[in-house]
Amino acid sequence: MEDLSRFKQTYFDESAELLAVAESGLLRLTPGEVDSDEVNAIFRAVHSIKGGGGAFGFTELVAFAHEFETVMDGVRNNSIPVTTELVDTLIRANDVLGQMLAYAREEAAAPPGTTDDTVAALRRHLAGGPAEVTASEPTPTVQPAAYPDDEDDEAGIFGDAMAAIDAARTEAETGIGAPVPEGKLRWTITFRPKPDLLLSGNEPTFMLRALRRLGDATIDCDLRSLPPLPALEAELLYLSWTVTLVADPDVDQEKINDVFEFVADECDIRISVEAPPPAVVAPPAIQASTDPVPVSATPPVPAATPKPPDVARAEPAKPRPNAGNSGGEHAGLTSHTIRVDLDKIDRLVNMVGEMVITQAMIAEHVRDLPPGEFQELLEGLEQLAQHTRELRESVMSIRAQPVSSVFSRMPRLVRECAAATGKEVQLVTSGETTEVDKTVVENLVDPLTHMIRNSIDHGLEGPEERERIGKPRAGTVHLSAQHRSGRIVIEITDDGRGINRPKVLSKAIEKGLVQPGASLSDEEIDNLIFLPGFSTADQVSNLSGRGVGMDVVRRNISSLGGRIGVYSAPGEGSRFVLSLPLTLAVLDGMVISVGEERFVLPLTNIVESLRPKAADLHGLVGKCDVMMARGEYVRLVYLHQLFGIPKAVTDPTRALVVLVETEDGARLGLVVDEVLGQQQVVIKSLEANFRRLDGVAAATILGDGRVALILDVAGLREMSRHYESGYSRPPGPAPAALPAPALEPV
Repeated sequence: MEDLSRFKQTYFDESAELLAVAESGLLRLTPGEVDSDEVNAIFRAVHSIKGGGGAFGFTELVAFAHEFETVMDGVRNNSIPVTTELVDTLIRANDVLGQMLAYAREEAAAPPGTTDDTVAALRRHLAGGPAEVTASEPTPTVQPAAYPDDEDDEAGIFGDAMAAIDAARTEAETGIGAPVPEGKLRWTITFRPKPDLLLSGNEPTFMLRALRRLGDATIDCDLRSLPPLPALEAELLYLSWTVTLVADPDVDQEKINDVFEFVADECDIRISVEAPPPAVVAPPAIQASTDPVPVSATPPVPAATPKPPDVARAEPAKPRPNAGNSGGEHAGLTSHTIRVDLDKIDRLVNMVGEMVITQAMIAEHVRDLPPGEFQELLEGLEQLAQHTRELRESVMSIRAQPVSSVFSRMPRLVRECAAATGKEVQLVTSGETTEVDKTVVENLVDPLTHMIRNSIDHGLEGPEERERIGKPRAGTVHLSAQHRSGRIVIEITDDGRGINRPKVLSKAIEKGLVQPGASLSDEEIDNLIFLPGFSTADQVSNLSGRGVGMDVVRRNISSLGGRIGVYSAPGEGSRFVLSLPLTLAVLDGMVISVGEERFVLPLTNIVESLRPKAADLHGLVGKCDVMMARGEYVRLVYLHQLFGIPKAVTDPTRALVVLVETEDGARLGLVVDEVLGQQQVVIKSLEANFRRLDGVAAATILGDGRVALILDVAGLREMSRHYESGYSRPPGPAPAALPAPALEPV
């Protein structure tokens, strides 16, 4: 027997995507604003999960999905009104469906009662709606079964007579043979399912209802294949249908194909169309002279009347053929995407990283070769470097994913938090198409969850309080993403009360996190919320109060080579800014030397490098050195001081100053010995292999085999601020003194 494990894996992967589609659609489903396309998308997602589950024999999953699907079909038919309670029930049903998929993946039986409450709630909504078939909908015509008295006569006189009687009866009852109403098309659809159709989780009833929504449908059910009761098997389907559909011209064969999208391979479906006869057009000689339209000698065919196609088996509606594709019978069956195991991509990324290191090593060895003797070798290495770069960018783009996969989960979170706190909250998102490495995307869920919960619980005021201070009743949380300086920057902004700094400081002193009487700046007080064990909540709730939230956020972001900052204005709101690398594999960097050590600066942070003149240097007494660059003062950071490196050049006029810029626009001047050149480097996690170091984002291996640290520019800025209290000038000529206020613009 063929191994179905790989097909099961594909089913579970696709089901996870379908669950996400269903959840996002349900979160947009609101009373009074029902989008039929949205409802159909949810129905199709549940139906697809059910159909696949039936193919693999997941009976419990199929049974629950059937209940879910039936209610969604009632919503599609407008027989079940959309209410807030219904949406809550459907969201819960989607969660339970996800649990059933998890049990099926693990090949484990669901615990008894897993679906009972949700099924009961679904059935209550189903029972509370109006009858499924209303007076405005034609009732399917069910014909009595006719069985021949003599089995040998089925293909003889009796069969011919029955066929003639059926044809006459169908013509009389469905109107076939009568004139087609003007401006309409009459479609005849013969729908003969295979006997085992029901075993795959598909139900013909849904398809017949879908046809009714396309126009005026008359349905004739053929019972002649129904066996006598003793021979009937309950799991098999013996019925077939002929549907006469009178519809507007905008209903084409493609729309009818969409109805049978999931069962096209399990049924015999034949479709034909009959249009009204073309209008008689007067010969050109008797056309009115005022007619501005040129008249052809050939009578025109009305634009709204398509040519009746031959009776043919309906093809699956998706994938649709591309225009101009002349691939013959199988045109349109090709796909522009393939599903690839993530482990294969990870191996490819690792191999590209090793290629980058090897290419750098070769370049290091041939750097000093005479160019005249080895010109072809050097040119070949240049081409290899270019191809390696293009290969790296292509591989990184394969792993790149839009952050929409994370953002789409947040409306559900906001809905639940608003209900738990009794607040009115609206979520605004932007930049969902911004792409970032898959590993980064996967690790964004928990930090964003914590911060949005905090924004709603601590930041936003209640509806009555907001009205009292002149704000809208509903608070707003804005979630955005964008590329900036070669990184992805995600912001969470709310229009709430902002950070209560006196309360934060008093809580920090109370918990022993800050010494009593300490003088802290507003920025330092704001950052106290990231300390372990800190919380301003007066009581513990399901959302917050345990002090294990924001410190976890900072730790998770730091493990990805990122940073988090907070900016708050009392009474106006707060803004949290996450800055993360676009990829965790390879980056373009500038190799610098300080003493005998080598470091790598991300190329996206570098503005320029220069050797300052003595007149450009100034000292801030008891603080730091600054340099005038491009009309503004820039703080100088001596890397040899921060990292304790001996034998470094300490005089900026003899060393080099590399101007770097952080994501928020702040600039620093890094004093280094020498800039050695640009190089692609492979990122190696320092925290995973050693431990976290301040001012260092990661490590890499250079072409000569040495390990070099990749610097974190924002981290260097924080380190330089801590050094200000114990500042002492490095050896060298003292720069001209500046008064203390001159540092404020830095």
